[in-house]
Amino acid sequence: MAAPSLVGTFLAPLPNQLSVPCNPSMTRSPSNSLPTTKACSREAVAIEEEKYSGRRVLLLTGMSTLATSLFSTRLASAEEVPEKYLAFVDPIDGYSYYYPSDWRDFDFRGHDSAFKDRILPLQNVRVSFKPTDKTDIHDLGPMEEVIFNLVNNVYAAPTQKKTIYTMEERSVDGKNYWTFEYELASSGFGRSAFATIAIGNGRYYTLIVGANERRWNRLRNSLKVVADSFKLIDI
Repeated sequence: MAAPSLVGTFLAPLPNQLSVPCNPSMTRSPSNSLPTTKACSREAVAIEEEKYSGRRVLLLTGMSTLATSLFSTRLASAEEVPEKYLAFVDPIDGYSYYYPSDWRDFDFRGHDSAFKDRILPLQNVRVSFKPTDKTDIHDLGPMEEVIFNLVNNVYAAPTQKKTIYTMEERSVDGKNYWTFEYELASSGFGRSAFATIAIGNGRYYTLIVGANERRWNRLRNSLKVVADSFKLIDI
């Protein structure tokens, strides 16, 4: 029997990455404050250096049986995706997450996927990964120690003040995730973000979603949905 015809929107250049529109809603937990210390940010510099190169969105018709099967599998879980979000699924690199449906995809240096607000590019989400011989985030050390080190020595820059507000752990299908909220501030400018880290498939994954500090209170809840949606896919 011939495979059914499929019309889907795929994100170039990685094949089989899909944007799936869906529905219901999702809740989030309130934040709790942690100590403030000084540090520094490569993240803010990277954001300023980012150049939009317009990853093309292709409309593909008559997909192969394999692509049809992948799409149907992702669509089957569509009821989990909140209203006003889309699901980005990368079965090749082994991860998925939600992003606001009015954001557009773009190339962010050193990252595997990224989406940003159409008007305010500092409101964005991006995912990167690197090889690791670890099998779980607990192999990195105590959660508090690992997160403080990341914000101080990886996400920050010397002229910035950093604050970590929350640290949370969740487990989904036997995989563990750490999500934390932090702020990087310098004279006249501040940026807040959620980061989610996880280990699987021989890779250390990082998702960061954030916005300008002036808009953070308005956007915090909706961006927390993005951070909490990050999941690994076995490859």
